[in-house]
Amino acid sequence: MKEVVGLAFRADVGVDLGTATTLVYVKGKGIVLQEPSVIALDQYTNKFLAVGEDARKMLGRTPGNIVAIRPLKDGVISDYNITERMLKYFIQKSLGRMFLKPRVIICVPSGVTEVEKRAVIEASDEAGALKTYLIEEPIAAAIGAGVDITEPNGNMIVDIGGGTTDVAVISLGGIVVSRSIKVAGDECDEAIIKYIRKKYNMMIGERSSEDLKVSIGCAYPFEEEKYMEIKGRNLLTGLPMNVEVSSTDMLEALREPVTEIVEAVHEVLERTPPELAADISNRGILMTGGGALLKGLDKLLNEKTGISANLAKNPIESVAIGTGKSLESIEFLEKSMTQGDQSRYR
Repeated sequence: MKEVVGLAFRADVGVDLGTATTLVYVKGKGIVLQEPSVIALDQYTNKFLAVGEDARKMLGRTPGNIVAIRPLKDGVISDYNITERMLKYFIQKSLGRMFLKPRVIICVPSGVTEVEKRAVIEASDEAGALKTYLIEEPIAAAIGAGVDITEPNGNMIVDIGGGTTDVAVISLGGIVVSRSIKVAGDECDEAIIKYIRKKYNMMIGERSSEDLKVSIGCAYPFEEEKYMEIKGRNLLTGLPMNVEVSSTDMLEALREPVTEIVEAVHEVLERTPPELAADISNRGILMTGGGALLKGLDKLLNEKTGISANLAKNPIESVAIGTGKSLESIEFLEKSMTQGDQSRYR
């Protein structure tokens, strides 16, 4: 992560405001910040104690008066005030001192409601934006992955984030068919926690679950079995315990959320116009987002759809890069964006 300090007159900013991670792209500089979307605050004084990675380390480890909060759930704002403060902190950390307020583009899942869009715009405006625009995640992901979305060709994007999976077919700069489901990285973590509890009578936390997913998690069987030892609390005795978990365990644990993602891809393909479907068959499916890194997911999609699935060059940063690049062509993309009102300041 790069920290930007100093003095500037104005900078345009692209924000990938994710359920799990927030990335900030500054025009002319690229991605300057990548932090977990977590805030730790004192319940008694309402004071921020930590933001980002420092706050993430506190999840599940805080005393009674301190809470570590993830203010976004399933890709949308669940705690408006905390989101506003977090966004303000990230923008200020990325830009340093500014004479003029920045113009901001924030990406949102393709299935958000008008009310949810308005909440994001207002949070951004209150955080210090001059104007706020919204861009849908599949379009940002495609731009960030190097796809020319202005051509009359069909491109299928599967963007798997922390809270949502967006499946979309894009042509001529717009979304033709799409579906957004609230099954992604977080659901996979929860599925692992439930599986470990059921099979081993052991409770593990979110961080341990994510470690398992990253290390030995899979959507398709490995050629060679993998193992990882984890620690947790025995539900019968209440004492700490260790167990060795296999990649086969992970395959079983993740079966349900992975199946839902594959079904969403199926549904979008069924609704895709024939000419665009032919393009997708030739070009393949492009996978972006941190969840797309789940091992074997590309093989599973290929097996279930008969279409090759390819991982973007930089799947985690694709949406943020695309959001930032769209700053250079707002006029063309404006038809697929929602523009915020001129900011109101107290």
